[in-house]
Amino acid sequence: MNALRVVVLLLLALMLSGCGYNSIQKQDEAVKAQWSEVLNQYQRRADLVPNLVNTVKGYAAHEEKVFSEVADARSRIGTIQVNADDADSLAKFQAAQGQLSGALSRLMAVSENYPNLKADGLFQNLQAQLEGTENRITVARNRYIQGVQQYNSLIRTFPNNLTAKMFGYQVKPNFTVENEKAISTAPTVDFGTGTPAAPSANPAPAASAH
Repeated sequence: MNALRVVVLLLLALMLSGCGYNSIQKQDEAVKAQWSEVLNQYQRRADLVPNLVNTVKGYAAHEEKVFSEVADARSRIGTIQVNADDADSLAKFQAAQGQLSGALSRLMAVSENYPNLKADGLFQNLQAQLEGTENRITVARNRYIQGVQQYNSLIRTFPNNLTAKMFGYQVKPNFTVENEKAISTAPTVDFGTGTPAAPSANPAPAASAH
């Protein structure tokens, strides 16, 4: 009986392997890991926001509208319980991240009117961290997009589609073209290497958001 059980288990393993079960499992775990990295990088960006805002406030305290936009966008992200396997949840997450990207872009644009802020060492450090984080977000997001595409293609292919249906594996939603474009616009954080001009007694008004 023991020998028969071993043979049955071996045959079952071979059948599952031949029907793509192992490949589906492997790709599904890869997508989950890629999604975790996307979340990690977005969280890293969110963690930079308070220090960045406080630093800018030290030089541009009257830019309250911009500060409020950043705070509201960051707060909105904190209320979202995202489920990457649910298309509506993923869309809300993407929209919220896009709003934070836009708010950060406007915050960084404000610094153009404050030479002393641009020359501040802490601001420069935070600027570099934000730029690096935006790059890591782009890389992580692109890897996730590719991973989901590979996974979806895998479970749609015969005979993998039969195995996927049998074990409940479903097509995963991905970043939509519209939302992907919105969240892929990183804040402008490259201010060049020119020497800052002397501060004016009457600083120019903040750059308007576009």
